[in-house]
Amino acid sequence: MWSGVYLGGSAGARGCAVEGRVALKEKRKKCSNLPNGLVEGEEEEEEDGHGGPELQRTGRWFGGLLLDIKRKAPCYLSDYTDAFSLQCVASFLFLYCACMSPVITFGGLLGEATEGRISAIESLFGASLTGIAYSLFAGQPLTILGSTGPVLVFEKILFKFCKEYGLSYLSLRTCIGLWTAFLCMVLVATDASTLVCYITRFTEEAFASLICIIFIYEALEKLIHLGDHYPFNKNNNLDKLTMYSCSCVEPSDPTNATLKYWENTNVTASEIYWEALETKDCIEKRGEFVGSACGPKGPYIPDVLFWCVILFFSTIFLSAFLKEFKFSNYFPTKVRAIISDFAVCFAILTMVLIDYALGIPSPKLKVPSVFKPTRDDRGWFINPLGPNPWWTAIITVFPAVLCTILIFMDQQITAVIINRKEHKLKKGCGYHLDLFIVGVMLGVCSLMGLPWFVAATVLSISHVNSLKLESECSAPGEQPKFLGIREQRFTGLMIFTLMGCSVFMTSVLKFIPMPVLYGVFLYMGASSLRGIQLFDRLRLFGMPAKHQPDFIYLRHVPLRKVHLFTIIQLTCLILLWVIKTSKAAIVFPMMVLALVFIRKLMDCFFTKRELSWLDDLMPESKKKKLEDAEEEEEQSIMAEDEGVVQVPLEGYKGIPVINITDEMSKGSFGNTWNANNSNT
Repeated sequence: MWSGVYLGGSAGARGCAVEGRVALKEKRKKCSNLPNGLVEGEEEEEEDGHGGPELQRTGRWFGGLLLDIKRKAPCYLSDYTDAFSLQCVASFLFLYCACMSPVITFGGLLGEATEGRISAIESLFGASLTGIAYSLFAGQPLTILGSTGPVLVFEKILFKFCKEYGLSYLSLRTCIGLWTAFLCMVLVATDASTLVCYITRFTEEAFASLICIIFIYEALEKLIHLGDHYPFNKNNNLDKLTMYSCSCVEPSDPTNATLKYWENTNVTASEIYWEALETKDCIEKRGEFVGSACGPKGPYIPDVLFWCVILFFSTIFLSAFLKEFKFSNYFPTKVRAIISDFAVCFAILTMVLIDYALGIPSPKLKVPSVFKPTRDDRGWFINPLGPNPWWTAIITVFPAVLCTILIFMDQQITAVIINRKEHKLKKGCGYHLDLFIVGVMLGVCSLMGLPWFVAATVLSISHVNSLKLESECSAPGEQPKFLGIREQRFTGLMIFTLMGCSVFMTSVLKFIPMPVLYGVFLYMGASSLRGIQLFDRLRLFGMPAKHQPDFIYLRHVPLRKVHLFTIIQLTCLILLWVIKTSKAAIVFPMMVLALVFIRKLMDCFFTKRELSWLDDLMPESKKKKLEDAEEEEEQSIMAEDEGVVQVPLEGYKGIPVINITDEMSKGSFGNTWNANNSNT
């Protein structure tokens, strides 16, 4: 650091320090030849987080879309040449495993809700088709598409409505999908994507935090749910193990559902030899389990459940450990980087091999093995009208409006998070082009009877994190510097191409234990929480001021205002959670939209200056560097005005102003000097 050392009188710098910052900015503008008075090497700080040219209204039909295409066209070839890296291989292998299970699970849930009209094979095919098209033509290929909870709720409500009124579900769904695709085209034509400039960090972080927490919650919930399928005896007596038994018997008091099932499947209970049935057959035929070694849903299987827990937490620990391995002292730098890039892949492979070696029958990933529609009474093309009346094609515009809001909000909020300036993306974004591709593929999937897919927040954040570029060389003990993201289309293209080929890879995929994938989900959710300012501010509650981290907003905003901002944001997050996990989940996008208005109301409680520090998209580190550099330059300019010589003081972290005349007069040399002067 540099310290100002006065060679003259004591007046000057301390008096100028009050006006120094204002004068500094004016002087810098006068001295600079760059636009807007910028100093070379400095970036202009924007008022909002999304002020780029891609979000400016053109006033022309499809004007924003055409500009997106012109902006992305020069980078199209480099989107493939930039992918020649082991990091990209590690990224798509990791994301392929991470995307497979949610897609298949979503298809299974959709199959249960629609009685098999859309199920796992349709989900796999739809995800692959939409993902490949998006990776090839989208404006931001770093975004990963996936299924969402509100879409599933919408499908359930629609199927129930069709069943009650005797309408064809697939045909009515096709009409809604085509209307939704049309409305998306209208939004693209009118540059409606420019509205995302009103989505600030306040809304982004509440939305992203919710999705991350849901990933963590669902991973733990699925692990606990395995206890229903693999129960263990809490009252076990080791001395009576030889007396334990479990057998299948005919239900003594069958329920109406059981009787109806027997009637539909032509099962005669008295003709079945129940004691000879295996566990799976007993459950399928609605039998009962009797014996000291039986639980409510079958025999106790303690080893499987506990082994699943071990697989789950071992995957999380190994993934986190290997990801941080690049900061260790072992092996050369490139080897550490490769291990870190392939961390999740190595963790999955290790757990699969251990599980296979031990031979414990843990639940495995189930992938459809035949490429054909789930039901024989449907094909790969759905007639929009079918057996439904002609007027259904018109009235479906009303549910399509709600569906359009759902698609628009999910897609664009995730896109805003991915396109943050702190990610240092160099090839630009394409909000209009992204929505255009999603809308087109939504119409295609509707006509083919496939699920709808939109940007998935956690998967997209994990994709970006897996492609981070950092400096290779650094001083001993210094952390590598973040350089940006490896922007390319190859990883997304390979993820969804492999997903489409999964039907032919069942012989390999059947060895992957589901608890391992649940562990990957929790790891992704937890790792995606890093960098979310909300959780940094939550840590400040109850923390003494002297122990608080040097966050840039704490320098400029009173702590009570920081806490108030955090409480409001946390309350909104809780409301989002309540709505998302309730039967009202279909209105979830409307609540996300309401956050924008809540943020606007916060202008009544905070000054614009306070909000600019608490709700700004500029990275923390960059703000600190700019402020520290500004303080140094302020001292330098004041020194010029006062005739000050700058002397480096090693190891000194402050920026004090030292007056040599005053300092010399305090010591013995100063006393002698003053005595001599008085004698003369």
